[in-house]
This record gives sequence, C-alpha cells and structure tokens, in this order.
Amino acid sequence: MTRIISGAAGSLRLEVPKSGTRPTSDRVREAIFSTLTSWDLIEGVRVLDLYAGSGALGLEAASRGAATVTLVEKHPQAAEIAKRNTRTVLGAFSRASTAAPRIDVVRQSVQTFLASEGERSVTPTWDVVMIDPPYDHSETEISDVLSALAPLLAEGAAVLVERSTRTPEPTWPSGIQPIREKRYGETALWWAEPAL
Repeated sequence: MTRIISGAAGSLRLEVPKSGTRPTSDRVREAIFSTLTSWDLIEGVRVLDLYAGSGALGLEAASRGAATVTLVEKHPQAAEIAKRNTRTVLGAFSRASTAAPRIDVVRQSVQTFLASEGERSVTPTWDVVMIDPPYDHSETEISDVLSALAPLLAEGAAVLVERSTRTPEPTWPSGIQPIREKRYGETALWWAEPAL
C-alpha cells in the first residue's frame, strides 16, 4: 500500500500501477521530505516529478504545501492512475476548505517534456526536481535528462535522483553539482543543486 504520509492529504491511500513502476517506500519518502523541509524547500515551491509513476512523490509535496506540482509519466496506465491520485489528493484540500496547489499530470516522455520546457521557458522554472526512473534506464539516459534539466532550475533548487544502490552515481552535467548521497537498503538517493 502506498499512502500520503503527511500534510493536508496525510494518510490517504494512493493507487499504484500493477506493473512497470517501483513505488518509493514510506521510509525513503519520509527521508526525502525531511531533507527538503530542513532546506526550506516545501512550502510554496514549484515541484517537478519526472518518471512519476503513481505520482506519490509529487503528491506528497503537494500535500505538504508545494504551490505547483507537475507529474511527468509517459505510460498511459500509470499516467491515468496519477490523474486519479491527483483527484484524491485535491479532494482532501476541498474537504478541508484549504487552498489547493496546482497539480498537472503530463503524459509524455521525460525527454520530450524537458525539450519543450527548454524551448518555451525564458526564466528558470523548478525549485525541486525528483527523478525516479525505472532501474533499467541507462546511465546515459539519466545524464541526458540532467543536462536538459540544468537550465530549467531556479536559484537554490534541489535535484533528487533515486536509483538502485547497484547503479553508479549519476554523471552530473556542468550546470548541476552533487551535494549529498544517502542509502536506504536497496535505494540510493543522490542530491544535487545548480552549480554556481
């Protein structure tokens, strides 16, 4: 079972696709959001969740106070589940008569999405970016995604890459510098920020 851990939609259950995704465990999600809270990167931020799957990471950010969340997922079944989960989370804000964040689900490949963002964005867009690709994605693909993402990061942004502990550290492009690595069982979290 996957659920929202905290915030306006705390304890709500989320659907997960039957196959093709690997939901982040509650323990790892709690570690991710503890880090973001300590960096004051939750309340009012713009969040991009790449390879979103069920949307659990981005929707957790929405529940905890992010201003906008964009979930990017190319697989039709997973994108549909992310849309249903989005409605569930927004319903919690409605029931509490609380201002809801803007949440968009984009059914597109990550590369296509970042290319279109790069073409139309004149100012850096994202405060927090979470990248949790399927473990079988190549290191080259992750490196290409990070390179496309670098010019879209706001000042002081945080980038999270979640991978298997059996994969090497991502190859960071010139515009992004690593700042921290944490391991939780089979999961490795790499944190980075825009390079100065």
